[in-house]
Parts: sequence; C-alpha cells; structure tokens
Amino acid sequence: MTDGCDLPDGAATQQGVRLKGHALIADYVSRLDGSPGVYRMLNAAQEVLYVGKARNLKARVSNYARTTGHSGRIARMISETTHMMFLTTRTETEALLLEQNLIKQLKPRYNVLLRDDKSFPYILIAGDHPFPMIRKHRGARTVKGAYFGPFASASAVNRTLNHLERAFQLRNCSDAMFSSRTRACLQYQIKRCSGPCVGKISEDDYRRTVADAQRFLEGKSSSIQQDLAAEMSAASEAMEYERAAALRDRIGALTTVQQSQGINPRSVAEADVVAVHLEGGQACVQVFFIRAHQSWGNHDFYPRTGAGAEEAEVLEAFLAQFYDAKEPPKTILLSHEIEDADLMIDLLSTRAGRKVELAVPKRGEKAELVENALRNARESLGRKMSESAAQAKLLLGVAAAFGLPKPPDRIEVYDNSHIQGAHAVGGMIVAGPEGLMKSSYRKFNIKGEDLTPGDDFGMMKEVLTRRFERLLREDPERKTDLWPDLLLIDGGAGQVSAVHEIMVALGVADIAMVGVAKGIDRDLGKEEFHRIGHRPMALPRQDPVLYYIQRLRDEAHRWAIGAHRAKRAKATMANPLDEIPGIGATRKRALLAHFGSAKAVSRAGESDLMEVPGISAAMAETIWNFFNDRG
Repeated sequence: MTDGCDLPDGAATQQGVRLKGHALIADYVSRLDGSPGVYRMLNAAQEVLYVGKARNLKARVSNYARTTGHSGRIARMISETTHMMFLTTRTETEALLLEQNLIKQLKPRYNVLLRDDKSFPYILIAGDHPFPMIRKHRGARTVKGAYFGPFASASAVNRTLNHLERAFQLRNCSDAMFSSRTRACLQYQIKRCSGPCVGKISEDDYRRTVADAQRFLEGKSSSIQQDLAAEMSAASEAMEYERAAALRDRIGALTTVQQSQGINPRSVAEADVVAVHLEGGQACVQVFFIRAHQSWGNHDFYPRTGAGAEEAEVLEAFLAQFYDAKEPPKTILLSHEIEDADLMIDLLSTRAGRKVELAVPKRGEKAELVENALRNARESLGRKMSESAAQAKLLLGVAAAFGLPKPPDRIEVYDNSHIQGAHAVGGMIVAGPEGLMKSSYRKFNIKGEDLTPGDDFGMMKEVLTRRFERLLREDPERKTDLWPDLLLIDGGAGQVSAVHEIMVALGVADIAMVGVAKGIDRDLGKEEFHRIGHRPMALPRQDPVLYYIQRLRDEAHRWAIGAHRAKRAKATMANPLDEIPGIGATRKRALLAHFGSAKAVSRAGESDLMEVPGISAAMAETIWNFFNDRG
C-alpha cells in the first residue's frame, strides 16, 4: 500500500548546521516528487506535531516552505519542525485513509482530532422468533433482524420506542420471559403490547403489525394510516366494533407520533446534517440524523482543533474520523465546503459500498436544515465555553485553597469499594479544565493476597503503586499530559500518610495530594482536608470549591461501587464448570442438562459422567479430579 521515503537526517543540514522551520522544509521539498502520500512534521523531541495528506507531496509540502501567508497556528507548527517523515501511496484515497489512521494513533498537537467517537443506538426488530420483539440495540449487528438508525442518543431511541409501543403494540420482553408467561403482563393491560405470549393475537396478525412498524420506520406512515382507516371502516361495517376501536386508537397514536417528530423534512429521506461553528479557538460540530423523512435526534461534538484550524479543515477531519466505524448515509449536508470533496466522496462511498453525496445547500429545505444545525452548533459552543469559564474559575479556587502553583490541568480522585474485603475494587476518576474526563477513568482489581480483609490503607497503597509504576514505565520524563497535578484521596490523615509513603518510595512525592475526610459528626459540608506537613483544614460551607470537591468525591465513589457491584455480580454468576480444562459451551450445556446443576456434577462419579454425550473416559476423569483433588 505504501512506500517509505523518510529522508535521512544528514540531508537536513547545510555546512554542518542543522536546519529547522522553513529552511528545513525547503530542503526536503527539493528531493520530493509529485506522488500522493502522507507527511509527518516532528519537533526536536521527536514528537509528531502534525500529520497531513497530499495529492502531490512536493506541491503540498512546498506551501510550508513559504515564509509568509500562514495562520498563527501553522506558523507556530513550522517554527517547531526539526524533522519530517514521508510515506507515498498508490492513490489519494489510500493517503486519506493512512492520514486518519496515523492521526488516531499519534494524536498530533496541531491536527483536528475527534475526541468523542461514540457508537450510536439503533432500533432492532428481531427476526429470529415467530413473534419478533422490538428493542434498542448498540454495537455490532450480530442479531438477525431489521435495524433502523442511527439515533442520536438513547433518549431519542426510547422516545421512538415509546411511540411505537403505543401505535403497534409489539412486545419488548425477552424470549425467556415470553416463553414463561401464563397470563398477560401489565404492558398488555395498558395497551402497550398485543399479548402474543398468551395467544391474544395470532401469528399472522402479529406479523402484519410488525410489517406496519417497519414501514413506519422506513417513512411510509401516511400509507399505513390510509390502510388502517380502510380496515377500521370495514370492521365498523361488519359490526366488529371492538376491532374498529382498536384500529382507531392506533391511528390516533400514529398521528401523535407524527406531531411529536419535530423536524420532518419532506424532500430529504436519508441524510446526516453536519454543521460546524468556530469561536475563540474552539469548535462545535452538530450532527442531525435524518432517516425515513424523520429527525432521529442530534448530537454535538467538540473536536480538538489544533488551536486555529478553519471550518473546512475541521469538517474534513471530522467526516473522515466520524465515519471510520459508522456507515455513512446516502447524503451528507454540510455547512461549509471542504477542500478535497471528491476525495472524501470516494472514501465514504468505499466505506458504504454505494454512492455517497456531499452537498452544501444554498436554498430550500436542505439549506434550512443546515441553518438549524448551524444555530444549534453556535448555541452549544456558547454553553460549552460558559461551562469552561466556570470550570476554570473552580480550578483557580482549588489551587488557592491547597496552595498549588497553578490551577490543575488534571485531578485524579481515588476510592475503594468492597464488602468486608470481598470483591475489592479501586476506582480512579479524572477531571480537568473541560470537566470530567470519563475516557480516562480506570478500575483496579485489588490483587494483594497478603492484605487483611477490609484493609483500606493497603488497598489504596496497592492502587497508587500500580498507577504510578505504570506511569513511570511509560513516561518517566513526564512529557505527556497523563501525569496528575493533584491527587484527591477518600480518607483522612492515615490514608494520606500511607499513600505518601508510596509516593516517596516511587520518587513522585512532588505531586500534590489531599485527603478528603468527613468531619467529626460526618455531616456533608464539614469535610476536613488533610495534607502532609499541614494541619487539617476546612472550607466554608458555601464555598463553590467545597461543592466541587464533594462532586468529585461522589463521582469517584459511584465509579468504584459500580465496579465492585459488577465484579460481585460476575462472581455470583460464575459457574465452576467454566474453570475445568476442556469444558466448552457444548459440554457445559450437556452436563447441566444431564445433572441439572453444577453442584450435582461435582458429586457425580466417573461412570455417571461418562453417560453424558460428549464426555469421554479421559474427560470424566478430568472433571472428577477437578472437584475431588483440590486439597
């Protein structure tokens, strides 16, 4: 796919003087050709500053050799460049793919980077049951059935599912619950389900209802209402008044759905509307999902812009990264033109396996959709900047309260959770100038076998030891932003002293640390703060910094206790058969079907075990030894 053409360091010198900036780039340009490819710009510490693609490497890189005409961002990047690397590709599309892969991997400082790359939920009408269920689905499409989406959020899916249940009365219960019902559930009583589990509707009638729901999700609601109106009239003429009333209620539910959909574009069947607004060096990209002539919600993103990227660059980078693992729609409506639109169309069409259109509408309904998205982007960025200003003020207050040299860019908060030492888990949450950094949260399974059950000091020491030993291995010179400026520990003087011993032993005692403990009567608002070499202190009850630290502590507690509950639930559901070598899913099912439980298997003799299909004499001996030779 690619050919490396990293030019030797010696070429970047003239008369023994090492070049940098414009002169360095001009030197490289003299030896480049017009091939498509990807270039990397590096600084003196060999950190990648920027990754770019080019249809023509020589022409593209020569732009950086100019000494004037650059934005402040690009000028700073050029001035820091001391080395460049190049990779040629066969096609421009390959160059775009390689560029995005490298950006995602290296996260260069001056590139636009999408930081909130999440998956979006779908509605699934399962196809593996005589009475298909309807439910929310997220992740790989491994279940057989019809998928509709994406929706912008779980709430958008839930809202649509709520309307569909009222209009079509499809079941949402699991197959296991469906098969175990002996009488209709509450969903049937409140007319949210047609009761197929207890024979309240025939399979043929239910299938027709499923087909109607699919037609609705495909945007054919008007034809459904016409058909239902005809059925209602026929039922009324046949004096089937109960059926006619049910059809009337369904028509009314469909009308309510249509009225609540909000933006329902007539001329756009399937599109994503993508708009970007820039202000103060920050960007907000707003995406509206239009499917089946219906608005299925919107979501805002705040990509890192490299402090000065223009709208076209932000949009181009966003499209390439956003649709990396998502199927593009037929049409993408943009607020601004992008530089390499034809190249982006080729890339997205290849990913979708069909033609994808990019458009920047200037008039009509499509332009109104874009203007609406742009307005939302502008308002969302305004709120975000306001929140950031408030957050900056809080961090300034934290620095003043605890004598820090500057407002912390990264606060790490630690807590443990266990029940008398069982299923012990440590939790770490992270906060910074942009609020909670949930992608940086971590869980630590407590592994110390010599710990006394319930030894909170020992658990915290283990968590901090593992955390900082790893940091020291991966970044001993503290060049990355993964090093905290402040540690908040849930506990008092004893916890702080125990953690301080670890920090001193690891050589990281210069990191500020504060223990957060409840006051004497453990009332909220009377927290005491403990630091090495300082007397315990408290903050005024109405101090916003106190509220902020309380929120951080509560979030750490929520995170740790959630991890503990998950670990405990997993242990509760664990089956000893899973630990036996050679016992896979098939043999496990056969053993449980034959004996009824894992406990009964543990009591069985070798001859009894051999009666199970798929259990040989050797395997029977292995199973018996597992349960009887543990001492």
